[in-house]
Amino acid sequence: MTRIVTRPVAPADAEALARHGLHPVLARLYAARGVQSPTDIETALARLVPPSELKGCANAAALLADAIADKRRLLVVADYDCDGATACAVAVRGLRMFGAQIDYLVPNRFEYGYGLTPEIVELAAARKPDLLITVDNGIASVAGVEAANARGIDVLVTDHHLPGDALPAARAIVNPNQPGCGFPSKHIAGVGVMFYVLLALRAELRRRGAFASKEAEPRLDGLLDLVALGTVADVVRLDGNNRVLVAQGLQRIRNGRMQPGIAALFR
Repeated sequence: MTRIVTRPVAPADAEALARHGLHPVLARLYAARGVQSPTDIETALARLVPPSELKGCANAAALLADAIADKRRLLVVADYDCDGATACAVAVRGLRMFGAQIDYLVPNRFEYGYGLTPEIVELAAARKPDLLITVDNGIASVAGVEAANARGIDVLVTDHHLPGDALPAARAIVNPNQPGCGFPSKHIAGVGVMFYVLLALRAELRRRGAFASKEAEPRLDGLLDLVALGTVADVVRLDGNNRVLVAQGLQRIRNGRMQPGIAALFR
């Protein structure tokens, strides 16, 4: 026999949403998912928490802007799961929009371990990078970052996992779960963190006068289908901020404006 289990919901929350004009059924569904106000279900990009609230984002943007200006070689080191793969694609495609010289490395976790290990640094060093950028990993890579520093290779860590007792000695760390970060969307996926770094980089380059006009600025919304895929696949909580990222990405997919790789999945 089929047994249906309904998600518990506080009647007062559902009634409050219904008073704002939502259908009672929708009000109950939203309330059961933590929505407390109609504004919580708005999905315009303007609803995103500003990158300025994500600790380390401004430092990362300045580091990347300097690296691009100096034509330094960048290498993305990614995890192999869907969040890591989409974060890698967002990093490579996004940074190329800004003129970066960039390559990527997705090492075998079972051969080299997880994160930026000293073994992976040795593997990456063969590409002669000036700056390593971790995506969806790196917050626990104390030894790996130390190995990179010993080789004269700078490291930018972008991650969303919980940190350990010590943070790596990277040039910049962007992670909503690092100590002292007040970013409210603690459940953002690794791909979302990298997208935020690109938003901050664009703002930094704009401040430096790198774009001749507003129209000349790269359109980062074209990467949101990848952000949505990585966010959903990593099964992170769809809080208000993640809901905006996913809704915007799904809208692009529905409209047929998606990356070729994602389009291939639908064929």
